[in-house]
Amino acid sequence: MSSLTTSDPVQPPGRGSRIEEQPFTSMPDLVAALADEVKPEPPYVLFGHSLGAAVSYELVLALRERGLPLPERLYLSAHRAPHLTRPGGKLADLDDDALLAEIEEQNDPLPAELRDDPDWRELALGGLRADLRIVDSYAPSQSDPLSGPVIVMGGDQDPTVSETDLGAWRPYTTGTFELRMFSGGHFYFREHLDDIHRQFTADLAGLAQ
Repeated sequence: MSSLTTSDPVQPPGRGSRIEEQPFTSMPDLVAALADEVKPEPPYVLFGHSLGAAVSYELVLALRERGLPLPERLYLSAHRAPHLTRPGGKLADLDDDALLAEIEEQNDPLPAELRDDPDWRELALGGLRADLRIVDSYAPSQSDPLSGPVIVMGGDQDPTVSETDLGAWRPYTTGTFELRMFSGGHFYFREHLDDIHRQFTADLAGLAQ
């Protein structure tokens, strides 16, 4: 392999520059839209954090079903294995203040501007509630294991996803599996960007040989 294909991060409706668009609220609809739009050009890798990890996994299954090229490596961050998913939560139905409090309790403090700016809060919480509805209704696909390498990453102080939850991804591939733990919580990568970049660089250099 002489080169690696790179692309911008996936930005679904309701996020970033598309924040005013109607977001998806179900995993099947989101994954189908992604599978319709992406044009995977090998060699490439996929990385997903938190809900993005589940989306990345389901997207690989959809690409495989369509006979499209699969990633050389699948990186899954801060999300428990699919069979440990706990559907039926009601976070999306909390009022704004209760939802913000719950998010801060499970993760890190939110920017003060999010509380002080009603317009920004409305936009941000709209996308967040859509994500939570995806989480609440997520029913993992029943499928054969993947065959490519899977690298699972997480923080050793994450209150929502334990090391055991992360290690439970092992049966989801017949290929190589690696669990990489970092100090920190759900957003551990904020304190380990240099280390993670070095690891990714080494991984991708190996693919390019």
